[in-house]
Amino acid sequence: QVQMMESGGGSVQAGGSLRLSCVVSGNMDNGYCMGWFRQAPGKEREGVAAIDRDSSTSFADSVKGRFTISKDSAKNTLYLQMNSLKPEDAAMYYCAADRRWSWLGCTVGGSPPTEDLEVWGQGTLVTVSS
Repeated sequence: QVQMMESGGGSVQAGGSLRLSCVVSGNMDNGYCMGWFRQAPGKEREGVAAIDRDSSTSFADSVKGRFTISKDSAKNTLYLQMNSLKPEDAAMYYCAADRRWSWLGCTVGGSPPTEDLEVWGQGTLVTVSS
């Protein structure tokens, strides 16, 4: 089973950009759908973006056109490029992976129950000041 560890969070002004990275130990191409979730204080965890084995992607409506998800299999790394950040993007961001999620189509909102996803990272904090 793979393990995941995020980095790249930080503090940025509204309109700025950040790139989150998630290093995957193990074979990231072994049937996993991978994605990014976020959770702000007092709010439920929400899916942000997902990428399947064939690199097809899915995004939450709130980030479409601003965020990009990608992966580099040679580096075993998943990325989330976040542009035009808004204060409402501030949250703890987590990467996750699950093989059932791929069978389900690997879409944001189409994952198995998030508490049951196979692999989670520990999270990286993003703050956005207005």
